[in-house]
Amino acid sequence: MLKKIFMLIILLNINKIYGGGFQINEHGARAMSLAGAFTGLANDPSALFFNGAGITQLNGTHLMFGATIIKPSASFRGPSPSITEYKMKDQLFNPINVYVTHQVNDHLYLGLAVNNQYGLGTEWEKTWPGRFLAIKTNLKTFYFTPTIAIKFYDNFSMSFGLVYALGDVTINRNAEVTPFTGEANVDLNGNGSAFGFNLGVLYKPYENLSLGLSVRSENSFVLNGTANSTGPNAIVPLLPKGDISSKLTTPLNVTFGAAFKPICGLTLTGDFQYVGWSSYDKLTVDFKDEKYTDLSAVRDYQNTFIARLGAEYNLFNGFDLRGGIFFDKNPVKDEMVEPTLPDANRIGFNIGFGYKITDNISIDLAYLFLRFNERTITNSQVSYTKGFAPFNGTYNSSANLFGVNFSYNF
Repeated sequence: MLKKIFMLIILLNINKIYGGGFQINEHGARAMSLAGAFTGLANDPSALFFNGAGITQLNGTHLMFGATIIKPSASFRGPSPSITEYKMKDQLFNPINVYVTHQVNDHLYLGLAVNNQYGLGTEWEKTWPGRFLAIKTNLKTFYFTPTIAIKFYDNFSMSFGLVYALGDVTINRNAEVTPFTGEANVDLNGNGSAFGFNLGVLYKPYENLSLGLSVRSENSFVLNGTANSTGPNAIVPLLPKGDISSKLTTPLNVTFGAAFKPICGLTLTGDFQYVGWSSYDKLTVDFKDEKYTDLSAVRDYQNTFIARLGAEYNLFNGFDLRGGIFFDKNPVKDEMVEPTLPDANRIGFNIGFGYKITDNISIDLAYLFLRFNERTITNSQVSYTKGFAPFNGTYNSSANLFGVNFSYNF
């Protein structure tokens, strides 16, 4: 029985490392200050992420690199009927981005992007009531995307990119064994890789209007790792340990965007991003040790969307002011929300500026305040004790993000 309990704990741990809160869309300070509404504009090297067809607007060779500093915060009041507040530990995350583009001739363009498209993590105190659900969760990914873009006409371009991604997962939580033997700790580590592709289209029907379409495929990670369980001496022989493997699929992203220049110096942008989280329908965990039974669980993530609006104004030669706002709908149903990923619908408020230091060198800065809707759970199917008490309560979350990028045009 104890083996089955701990195998279920392992399954539930791995089960929650992907969600809207772990997808990072801030991969360029200029685009970030426009609330990510960049698919229809896509006229700097970060187009390799937002819409690869946009690199056909870049003559010669371009290098762009930078990072985003992310400081999330979250709290939980509960478990109901208690209203005691517990705060997530402070952490900083710094996803990077590097882009290189090169014009081969009037029609052919090449590019390479490196960034961290999924990541972040959560960490709570080791003694808090939710320790049987989450203590520490951390996800890191590196995406490498070589891209080819072709300008078929002056106003129409397409791109195709291959994706190779590396992923690393760390998850830790406690488990209540029995009231007499105390608690055990479950620690999981795994890493793996995935392949995918990107598609991009850029069309300019008029001089002051451009339309873009971007498709980022699902990426199926095959994760191999180890499960380690520690606890009271009386039950150590019964705790499952050893090699495990699992398959996790990131969602399909399809984004349509537009950029419009109503007057000289002003550019307005808008994006609608579809995120196919329903692909995360099932999770399986395979134990290499045959004495443990392989596990499978049904998930019920929902497809979601992100709506974005941005504006850029050229205040004077070489200096641009920017701002934007977006709404991001989360994919997790109320009954499945828990502290590994305290997700909720969110609104992002963005500002930033760009400055051209020389004819070849420029800098872009951006700030984003991300406010999650307060989310009160009353129908939780997540249990935090052996007695299957539901983890009902109220989550409050927010995040501050700072982005910087440097560009050099050869």
